[in-house]
Amino acid sequence: MNVNNSSVMLVDGMALLFRAYYATAYSGYIRRTSEGLPVNAIYGFVRYFADAVRTFGPSHVVCCWDMGSRTFRSEQYVDYKANRPEAPEDLVPQFSMIKEVVECFGVPNLGIEGYEADDCIGTLAHTYSQDMDVYILTGDHDMLQLITEKTKVIIMKKGHSNYRVYDLAALYEEKQLTPRQIIDLKGLIGDPSDNYPGVKGIGEKTALKLLTEYESIEGILDNLAGLPKGVRTKIELDQEMLHLSRQLATIKCDVPLQCSLESSIWRPDLSRIRAKFEELEMETLVKQIS
Repeated sequence: MNVNNSSVMLVDGMALLFRAYYATAYSGYIRRTSEGLPVNAIYGFVRYFADAVRTFGPSHVVCCWDMGSRTFRSEQYVDYKANRPEAPEDLVPQFSMIKEVVECFGVPNLGIEGYEADDCIGTLAHTYSQDMDVYILTGDHDMLQLITEKTKVIIMKKGHSNYRVYDLAALYEEKQLTPRQIIDLKGLIGDPSDNYPGVKGIGEKTALKLLTEYESIEGILDNLAGLPKGVRTKIELDQEMLHLSRQLATIKCDVPLQCSLESSIWRPDLSRIRAKFEELEMETLVKQIS
């Protein structure tokens, strides 16, 4: 591993944990301890996490978590994420255990009531990027809006050690969008996974065409008279939801959260990790971590 002495990896904890759970649970087999405690998501999380640290070699690591379903977004829009099913029963007890495991690595667990992990990551990325390179590890394409000259987003693809790293150039090459336009795109088309609609009847193809021509939602609204009648009518009828959807899509970068760089230095205590893995009957991971 080549350590980058001036980089921090911000880990989207829930994204890794859910990915790890479903990557194993789909087969019907749930890894458990001898006492019946499910640990499949924890096992998978550690493998994903360790591989990412090995691959990208950050000098600092922080893990961010959602702190419940009630956030400022659900206050703005009552149906926000209302379509999300309850977490699988076997996953629930692993929520608290995984934070203990992360702590054993010497990595801070961060989250704040009323905000999502995305907002914590956005805030830390904004702060840390003043002094160092930032890598955001996630499976959530919403995070692409956080890309800057100093901040890259690592999207986890299917399988282990399979990543797509986005910087400004890679984002534009693939999507012909800037980070800011990622937000405007979501304002126009909404997000079914987060359960907000955007402008009814506007799909991604139309939205991308509008953003290519007019650059932003403001640019589109300033040129409504020149749009095809059908598109203009849809936007005029749904302007309130357009603005609300863009608000919901925007990751906040100024939440009241702090984490000193000193506390996030990557210096895991292998003896402590080994003891935790033995407790969870995951001794096979000790060798991988070592």
